[in-house]
Amino acid sequence: MNVAALIPAAGRARRFGQASNKVFADLHGQPLLARVLAVFENCPLIRELIPIATPGEEASVAALCEERGLAKVSRVATGGARRQDSVLAGLQSLQSAPEIVVIHDAARPLVSRELVERTVQAGHECGAATAAVLVSDTIKQANDAGFVRATHDRSRLYATQTPQAFRYALLLDAHLRAQRDGFSATDDAALLERLGHPVKIVPGDEANIKVTVPEDLAMARALLEPGLASCRIGHGYDVHRLVRGRRLVLGGVVVPYDLGLAGHSDADVVLHAICDAVLGAAACGDIGRHFPDTDPAFKDCSSMKLAVEVARIVAAKGLLVANIDATVIAEAPRLAPHIDEMRANIAEAFGVNVENVSVKATTTEGLGFAGRREGMACHAVVLVTATGGGGPGEAWRWP
Repeated sequence: MNVAALIPAAGRARRFGQASNKVFADLHGQPLLARVLAVFENCPLIRELIPIATPGEEASVAALCEERGLAKVSRVATGGARRQDSVLAGLQSLQSAPEIVVIHDAARPLVSRELVERTVQAGHECGAATAAVLVSDTIKQANDAGFVRATHDRSRLYATQTPQAFRYALLLDAHLRAQRDGFSATDDAALLERLGHPVKIVPGDEANIKVTVPEDLAMARALLEPGLASCRIGHGYDVHRLVRGRRLVLGGVVVPYDLGLAGHSDADVVLHAICDAVLGAAACGDIGRHFPDTDPAFKDCSSMKLAVEVARIVAAKGLLVANIDATVIAEAPRLAPHIDEMRANIAEAFGVNVENVSVKATTTEGLGFAGRREGMACHAVVLVTATGGGGPGEAWRWP
């Protein structure tokens, strides 16, 4: 199938209670939008990915996509005043017509890849499909005075979610006809229903919540809290000789000193140990496998770039770095003044909150190679959690 995904992210977030767009709100170290885009980036069915931004926020969305190396994002579309206008703008921004288009709201950050694939398959088979969950509460209809008018049979009532998937030609025609007739709907499926086209219901996910108010964000954070079954611990160790004529780079910080660390790259012993720990926790080998010292591309390369790539490698497996603890072993120089800057760099590279990054320094009281100032070493321990590609529907299954 030729499948394109549109991610409306142009909401005004009036009920969210903050000036900025809620899709940039932090959810365990990542913006809501970044989590959603990662799921679709890692879904093999999706060939093209287009986020739809609020006017004026296109550059911010594009920068977010570039920072995370989202190769399937072909462009950032500009949204309209209503969600319906935004989706139409996304449809019209496609340079070539896909067979299937799937729509998913950026405000639903806990969608699973499995749900996306089920919905796309149903859209391919039936022409139109939506994820939905059976309502569990008794639904009553009220009159204008606020009294119960009717009680409905909940056995056939569903709460609609996204993703929704459609044959591209059907959805584009439905949107254009709605625009011509001045018809408004709160979801894309309703536009097909209006024209008499059947819409298949795909079993949704109770955890696929929509973040509308701050309490929803708190719920999403709680759903992502790792259980023991979803965690892995990685340990990394690295050592480099001290030599003259080299800069001393630790944790992405150039530390003033008359000696530097020898190595093929910038020999950042802190980031190398952390990268090994992250790769080890994900069972992805070590930095020597991914960035061999025989490759001239990595000659004098900044280890910050390597760290960003390591974060991308583990994210592609549906894994997130939860926290990092590193211990530098060096007799000199004094590192305390540089620790906070190191923590900030590491947090940025791995996409975690700086509060979840610890860097410590210790000496060996003059013992061993570090005590003789012949080199430096670093131990790192990390915790990674499994997300199955971004959604709790797969949270407890390791890739």
